[in-house]
Amino acid sequence: MKKNNPNTRIIDLTLGELLDAVEERVKATLAGKPQADDKKKRYVYGLKGLAKLFGCSKTTASRIKTSGKIDKAITQIGALLIIDADLALSLAGKQEATDNTQK
Repeated sequence: MKKNNPNTRIIDLTLGELLDAVEERVKATLAGKPQADDKKKRYVYGLKGLAKLFGCSKTTASRIKTSGKIDKAITQIGALLIIDADLALSLAGKQEATDNTQK
């Protein structure tokens, strides 16, 4: 594989040289970039989404929200609630476990 001058016009390259240059550039770009994490964050939106996540009514979801147990998982912008689903489940689970040990 011949190293081309970066100032070479594309019209002056053969198809093979162009493909080699593109492949080299893609490999260099991917080598410098960390791979995306397989586990992406899940979000639910609003009280309806929170109720669906916990398997309860919207009234109970509202009570859970106002109790403060999952405040770290909630971002509120105006009337829009954005809830990190995994964090909310873990926070609710930890709180429930500590409530059971105190009885």
